Amino acid sequence: MKTIQMTIDESLLEDVDRVVATLQTSRSAFFREALVAALCRETVAELERSSAGGNVENPSERGQPNPRKTRGSRGPKRDPKVP
Repeated sequence: MKTIQMTIDESLLEDVDRVVATLQTSRSAFFREALVAALCRETVAELERSSAGGNVENPSERGQPNPRKTRGSRGPKRDPKVP
């Protein structure tokens, strides 16, 4: 691990201190977890941006109809007689 120094607003640090006390963890552990979560969200957002317009079900099959685009968020049409 590497030690870093950062600047943070006092009010934000007070909020962090309240949360870490409740969670019984350290500031460092809290910030590590928060950074991992933020990086995961960014990775998902990046993947969504890069696949925008592609086939959601199978991106390798370009040109195939995307049921989410053709039927909205409801997906493919289903037989109402089938449960």
